[in-house]
Amino acid sequence: MTSPPPLPSWRPGWWEEAFPRSRNLSEIRGHPRGNPVMLVIIAYDITDPKRLKKVADCCKDFGLRVQYSVFECRLESDRLAELWRRLCALADPEEDKLIAYPIHGGDVRKIKIYGRMISNDAVVSYLF
Repeated sequence: MTSPPPLPSWRPGWWEEAFPRSRNLSEIRGHPRGNPVMLVIIAYDITDPKRLKKVADCCKDFGLRVQYSVFECRLESDRLAELWRRLCALADPEEDKLIAYPIHGGDVRKIKIYGRMISNDAVVSYLF
């Protein structure tokens, strides 16, 4: 296994140079119905294995697994509402915990990732 490439310098503007901003699907479409796409991080702690599988399967329908109980979802607000409704119907509020962290606009570009993650039997690598 080869070692990862060296980290880029942390001088101002390096992120924008390394990863120029591209338009997301919502911007290309012109924000249909005034409903832009946002990044939402879904995290959960489910106590029952059967409910856990159902919650994970539900999240797979909407996003990409980045950790065992964490998913990244790029959704319009109506799809986020649908996902949240489905998750709440699966979870037990007395025993489980669901969290949705919406990340808007330029904050998405501030996310820092280092290392490898395995998702849906494919390896995806992000290096900084």
